[in-house]
Formats: sequence, C-alpha cells, structure tokens
Amino acid sequence: MDERSPARCLRTVTGALPPARVRGPVLAHEHLALDLSRGGDTAAVLDGRHRAAVTGELAALREEFGLALVVELTCRGMGRDVRALARIARESGVAVVAGTGWYYERFHPAEAAAASAEELAGELVREIGADGNGSGAETSGTGGGIDGTGVRPGVIGEAGSGGDAPSAAEVRTLTAAALAARATGLSVATHAQLGRGGPAQLELLTAAGLPPYRVSIGHQDLLDDPGVHRELASAGAYVAFDTVGKENYRSDEARLRALLALLEAGHAERALLSCDISRYGYLTAEGGTGYGHLFRSFLPRLRAAGADEDTIDLLTRRNPLRFLTGGAGDATAESAAGSPADPEEP
Repeated sequence: MDERSPARCLRTVTGALPPARVRGPVLAHEHLALDLSRGGDTAAVLDGRHRAAVTGELAALREEFGLALVVELTCRGMGRDVRALARIARESGVAVVAGTGWYYERFHPAEAAAASAEELAGELVREIGADGNGSGAETSGTGGGIDGTGVRPGVIGEAGSGGDAPSAAEVRTLTAAALAARATGLSVATHAQLGRGGPAQLELLTAAGLPPYRVSIGHQDLLDDPGVHRELASAGAYVAFDTVGKENYRSDEARLRALLALLEAGHAERALLSCDISRYGYLTAEGGTGYGHLFRSFLPRLRAAGADEDTIDLLTRRNPLRFLTGGAGDATAESAAGSPADPEEP
C-alpha cells in the first residue's frame, strides 16, 4: 500500500469540515454511542435510552465553552452506531468524527479472528474509501462506508491492545490499522489498557511504516510513568491524557502532575485531553462527571498551575486538529487550524 497525503479536511459524520472552521475546543477521545456489555459489564452502554442526555450535554458545552468537535472512538466490536452519531451531531450542533478499526482482543468480532493483517487493512480501506479526503457525510441509499450508511470514518481507533505487549491477534489488527492509515491518510488513536503497552504499540505501528506523528497513544494519564510519556512524545507520537475525571482509576491531581511534567519537559505540542465517557453512569444526568468535566474542573486547575490561554488552546484545539489532519509539526497545525482570532471562513 502506498501512503497518500494526509486528508486536509476533517471527515465528520455530517460532512467535510475544514480545520480552520473549528473555532472551539475538541474532545479527542469520547464515546457517544457504544455497547461493551458483551465483555460482561452491562453498565458499559450508551444507547437510545441515553441519546437525549448525550445530545443535551454536548449542546450545553457548545453554548458554555464553545465545544466544536468530538472525536468518537467507538470502533468495530464496540457497538458502533453512526446513524446515532449523525443525529447527535445535527441536534447538538457539535461536529463528530467517527472511528474504525478493532479494539483489544477481548472485544474482537469474528471477522478479526482468522484474517491476515493485509486482509483486515483492505476491509478498513473499503470502509474508509479509496481516499481519506472526502465528505464522509451520511448519504441515504449510496451504500458503502460504515455499515452501508455512506458515513466514512475520519480516524482509525481506538485500535487496542490489552497488556504490555500486543497479543498475536492484536498485532494483526494494529498492523492493519497502520497499513490502512498509510493507504488513506487517516491517523490512528490507540487504546492502551490502563496506560500499559504504549511503547510496544508505537513500535509496531511505525514498523509498519506509519509516521509517529500520525499516532496517538491512549490512556497515558492512567500510567504513573513520566519517562514513558516523554519517550512517546520525543518519538513524535501524541500522548493522550484522555480519562480525565475517572478518579476511580486515578486521581485528577495525579493526572495534573503528570501532564505538567510533560509540559515542563517541552512536549506541550504532543498532549491530547479528553474524558473517555464510556458508560451511562458517567453522564451528568446519571450523577456522573460528564463530557464537560475537562472544561469545568480540570482546565481551571491547569490554569491555576500556570498554563496560559495559548497553551490551553494548543492542548484542546490545535493539537487534536494537527493529529487528525496528519500534520507533522507546528507550521502545519497553525496553517490547518488557524488561530482563534482569525476571521471565520464563509
């Protein structure tokens, strides 16, 4: 497979979106519709019963904080529902990017059991389309895309592994993610279980020819190892602090310390932030912290620790846009994302 130029337009579930039109913050790793109950956790569900609550939260965050975009990383085997994503996006006024690929082995569907990495990559490329640069819009009756809806993915993820090293099945699905990313120009966001295995994921993806700046290593705020964070960032990958608010796993105080250490090491351009809402109990309507915890709680603490507004914009807008568009560095990001003061395109 030949690598193509990264897609410059964001491919959302309701149409193509120029990055310069994303004027507000981005949630870099969320779930709006999923079903992980096959793993035995019946609470790990966001379905039609919760749609109004999810939509209402996003609409409120758009009004209060300018939330512009959600990167929705529910992929194959996770209860993906892009028709629901399109409805949520239209009704909330918040753009949504949908994902594809395979989660970690425990949730692999039968399709991933016997196929080679090349065959799996071919399946992803067919779902994404021959060229990752396109509208991705839902088009009734056109077929193709995700589940025949015509909606095309805008990112590959969350491509997963469940330990310090990927299993044989995970090697195949991660390699497929890298090959499909090279063929289509999309980037790859990973699931590193409890933050473990990030370096092994990055080694595998880059060995398949994917540049590190096209990779985001997930759940690193669950890993108490600043050395690994620096290693990933120094290699050029994005380091996702994407479970903000999940204090039953790790306190936000510890997350903040780890993020500040990464920023102080000079890697602000490689950090991504999000909350990874992955069960209905996390919704504010159910008494949870919700999608807005990043804005209402964590970012104020980051500001109090000394982060200025340019850094906040970098972490919550310019970095995720650079990741999604495959930009290699600052100049690419600024060109693609613009600055908050720039006039909006017509």
